[in-house]
Amino acid sequence: MRDDAAPGVRRLSAGLGEPMAGDGCRAEPLSGAHREQMREACAEDPDIWEIYYISYAPPEFDASFDALLKRPWVPSALFEGDRFVGFSCYLNIDDSRQTLEIGSTYYRPAFRGMGFNRRCKDMMMRHAFDHGYRRIEFRVDSRNQRSQAAMKKLGAVREGVLRADRITWTGHVRDTVLFAILKDEWPL
Repeated sequence: MRDDAAPGVRRLSAGLGEPMAGDGCRAEPLSGAHREQMREACAEDPDIWEIYYISYAPPEFDASFDALLKRPWVPSALFEGDRFVGFSCYLNIDDSRQTLEIGSTYYRPAFRGMGFNRRCKDMMMRHAFDHGYRRIEFRVDSRNQRSQAAMKKLGAVREGVLRADRITWTGHVRDTVLFAILKDEWPL
C-alpha cells in the first residue's frame, strides 16, 4: 500500500482487509491458517501457472505463499459456503488517487465458468467502492483470454496494453492488458 497520500487525504485502505460477504461467496483475510487449503486448491491446475506472474504450483508454493503474506497487498481467502475456492488480492493501492487493483486471483477449476468470478468480483468491488475508492483496475496477461473475457463480462473497460510490462516467474516478458471500472459505472 502506498502511504504517500497528500495531507488531508483520508486513508481509505484501513478497512480493506475486513471480512466480506457477497452473493453466495465470502472472503476473509488470507493468513498462514489458509496455507494447506490454498496449497491443495492451487495444485488442482498446475498448468495454469505458466500464464501467471507468480507460480503457486507445488514446487514454488511455499516460497510464493510466504512472499504473498509479506507483500503490501490485501489478500483474501475466498469461500463458497465453507469450501475454500481460491484467493484474490487488493494491490497497487493508492489512497491519494482513490485507486486500487484487484488481481492475483485464482479459483479452483470446478468454480470457473460457473458465475463465481462475477459474484466474487462484485463483492470485492462493492467493498472497495464502499471504502471510498473511485477506480478499480484489473491487469491481465495478454495470453490469458479467459480472464480478458471475464473482465468484459464484469463491464470493465479495456484501456490498453502495457507492452513488455513485466517479467513473469518463467522469464516470459509479459504484455499486460489494462481494464478498469469507475465507481459511477458500477453496478451495471
